Amino acid sequence: MLSEIKDEINIRQKILTEVFDTLQSYIYTASIILKETINQDNSIFLFGNGTNIFNIQNLTLSINSNKKANAISLCENVARITAIANNFGIDRIYDKQIELRAKPEDLLIGFSTSGNSKNVLRALSLGRNIGCKTIGFSGCGGGSMDNFCDLNLIVPSDDMKTIQELHLMIGNIVSGFNSRLSQNNT
Repeated sequence: MLSEIKDEINIRQKILTEVFDTLQSYIYTASIILKETINQDNSIFLFGNGTNIFNIQNLTLSINSNKKANAISLCENVARITAIANNFGIDRIYDKQIELRAKPEDLLIGFSTSGNSKNVLRALSLGRNIGCKTIGFSGCGGGSMDNFCDLNLIVPSDDMKTIQELHLMIGNIVSGFNSRLSQNNT
């Protein structure tokens, strides 16, 4: 039992080292994009599925700790989501909201552990067509998400739990670094 726990810790430690060796510049870039979006009084829309929703809610709250920020989770209004799913299908639950709410220069942050969630990809694609900036949080090699993101933060793992744990950590780093950038006005 203890050796299995140690193995799990070692796997995460290896991935964590790899993530921050390869993603440092991406994390910095994501922080800058977030800061610019907030400074230009544009909105930030976050969306994804399943367990990713917990990370989205956490990141939304963290971003909104900056009083100037307008971060909106598209996952939390169950009535809206189920109405859209009923009328247009589950693949449309995010792009229909983007269609109604987003404007050029807004920021879309999509979470898809596999990088292939159709409803996330549709929203990112529509956002790009509108003129929004797009950031992805993915794993499993990034899937198709690279085709729809200005910046895709790909966790180098195929393990869903590990990817989502690191998405939470990366989101907290981006938001925290953005807060420091805003305080320093750099």
